[in-house]
Amino acid sequence: MPSTEVVRVDTTSASKDVKLDYNDPAYKSALASCRPNLVKQRLANRQLAHSLSIKLIPDPEMAVMAADAGYHSLLIDLEHSSINLSTASAISCACLQAGITPIVRVPANTSDWISRVLDGGATGVIVPHVNSAAEAAHVVKYAKFFPLGERSATAGLPLFRYRSPALKYANACANEATLVVVMIETQQALDVANEIAAVEGVDVILIGTQDLSTDMGIAGEFDHPRIATAYQTVAKAIHEASLKSGTVKSVGVGGLNGRPDLIQKFVCDDEYGVTRYAMSATDSVLVMKSMKEKAEVLEKIEQTI
Repeated sequence: MPSTEVVRVDTTSASKDVKLDYNDPAYKSALASCRPNLVKQRLANRQLAHSLSIKLIPDPEMAVMAADAGYHSLLIDLEHSSINLSTASAISCACLQAGITPIVRVPANTSDWISRVLDGGATGVIVPHVNSAAEAAHVVKYAKFFPLGERSATAGLPLFRYRSPALKYANACANEATLVVVMIETQQALDVANEIAAVEGVDVILIGTQDLSTDMGIAGEFDHPRIATAYQTVAKAIHEASLKSGTVKSVGVGGLNGRPDLIQKFVCDDEYGVTRYAMSATDSVLVMKSMKEKAEVLEKIEQTI
């Protein structure tokens, strides 16, 4: 790695330069205190990364259980649950301790949601219903520090083990450690997938298969050829954006927890090899499934009496 690198980012106002000295002890200190992002690491190596979503059990102990079960991430779903920011932060911090990536799906594409879940310990953010490149750019603006975005700087973040590294290095390390995921859930968004994929700072386009199928008028018909075509379209857009930007971008599979066969299909049939993230399970579904199985066992025992 060179001793000095100039990072240039074009903005609507002017080109902004940030000079980082990688030999500076302050940089090495910031890097050493910054917690790794397991999902970003796996995606960078084109390995499959998957998450357990939680909506029903908002308990920090779920982080340890998910890590022990083999998940790479805990997805704390604030869009489809009543979990609050304080609880999301506690769970995120537990994930950091457990060594898995805390990802929060926020309910809205606004700074007060995105920046606050990241300040609270999340190292990944999922923003639903992104329908244009402009909306994707807003996500990056709220999730990333200068020069990539306009996230407000603060000290003592959980990401840095509550330490306060030199600000310019802390911001750079945090930008690198933060996973930005935008969701495509409409035909409108699918039509401009190439533009969304090209937005600097977007790491993953996550396809919300349930909402997308609904918007297409084929709700729940996940085997429909239009769904497979949608995945191919986004994979091509991500592949081209990755080549053009020289960065690793990926496609995510969402809304197909109950169809692991389709998760496998969309991952393995991707000719570009960029479909590498999957929402693989949800706590409420797992609990309900286990409860039913146990009840059925006892019903069979009762029949033998």
